[in-house]
Amino acid sequence: MRKLSMVALSLVLLLTACAPNFQKQEEVVQKTDEDTKEKAIIPKYKISDEYYRTIMPFQPGEARGMVVNNLNTRYDITEFETGLMRIAQNAFSTDKYVFKEGQYLDSRTVGLWLNRKFNENQLKERKMKADDNIGLNPLDPGNGDVHKRNEKNPIYLAHILEHNYLVQSSGEKGTYQLGGIAIGLALNSVHYYQEEQYGAVFEKNITRSVLEAEGKKIAQEVVSRLRGIKELQDVPITIGLFEQESRSSVVPGNFFAYAQVSQGSSNIGSWKDVKEEYILFPSDKAEKEHRDDLTFFQNFKQDVEEYFPNFNGVIGKGFYIDGQLQEMNINIPIQFYGKAEAIGFTQYVTGLVMEHFPSYISVQVSVSSVMGQEALIVKKPDQDEPFVHIYQ
Repeated sequence: MRKLSMVALSLVLLLTACAPNFQKQEEVVQKTDEDTKEKAIIPKYKISDEYYRTIMPFQPGEARGMVVNNLNTRYDITEFETGLMRIAQNAFSTDKYVFKEGQYLDSRTVGLWLNRKFNENQLKERKMKADDNIGLNPLDPGNGDVHKRNEKNPIYLAHILEHNYLVQSSGEKGTYQLGGIAIGLALNSVHYYQEEQYGAVFEKNITRSVLEAEGKKIAQEVVSRLRGIKELQDVPITIGLFEQESRSSVVPGNFFAYAQVSQGSSNIGSWKDVKEEYILFPSDKAEKEHRDDLTFFQNFKQDVEEYFPNFNGVIGKGFYIDGQLQEMNINIPIQFYGKAEAIGFTQYVTGLVMEHFPSYISVQVSVSSVMGQEALIVKKPDQDEPFVHIYQ
């Protein structure tokens, strides 16, 4: 391994070479409706073909912030958004389309759609109008045993996320207009409920088969409602089903199905499976389903623990597509007593990364202490030398 100073120098050169040139940007006109046009900027620099360029100035989504309260963990929040972008790429190329946060579903609309359906008495209690009784979750009649009611009628839909994708207008160079939208439906694998407002919390597990059936019904209704919005009557729609994990999970959920609705259509045709999954290492599931991957992770973990004999906090998160490991993210929280110790440990771990993990997977190791992030090690597939950064 090269000396740390050489790694630091390489890092400076890498960042200099890859730093975005903010002078290189494209001034365009954005069509917001039939009669309105606004000046906008699209950065020419794109950090990767995996990401969309974003139209500027950035315009927050109409339902911005709701996802934080509606999803169970920060892992699900991140994966829900990035996973929806991956699904969108099946219909909207990153070379042709630019990204904009959803502008058509505001927080009030999303909130009403996330409600349960209500009967007449429940509407009166909530002082709601009949026109606002548009919840997509099943009715809770409010009579009888609370456990039986929630077992029979769990809340399936947790959140709705909208992304807009703009494309250059044909015959109007420099003018961009809405070219399609992507909708993510976050579904609950666990329904949480209480007997009373401040009472104990109970859980109802929802099987994937039930969740898929209910999710597809909800998706069809969502598409029909979107077509009722003037600006969305004639644009392609991609809609995906996301299963979020429980509140105690340390790995995110994943999208498991998506469908593409053609221009002007209100009917969802066939659904396509999304074979993505996150697995915790070590775990019983990793041992049962990915024994070989667990073996090289455990060997890495054991060697880390040789450096700190009383330490056993190495945790990994594996990302799988079609059952094949694509990426391993590892967190190592350590108590250091000096910078030299942190540097020495980082060099040691870097060697272990190159020794234990197959060349075809991406590996990222974050080393942290009570003082914050200490080091980052990144090895891309078939990379001879990893990227290493020591935080100052």
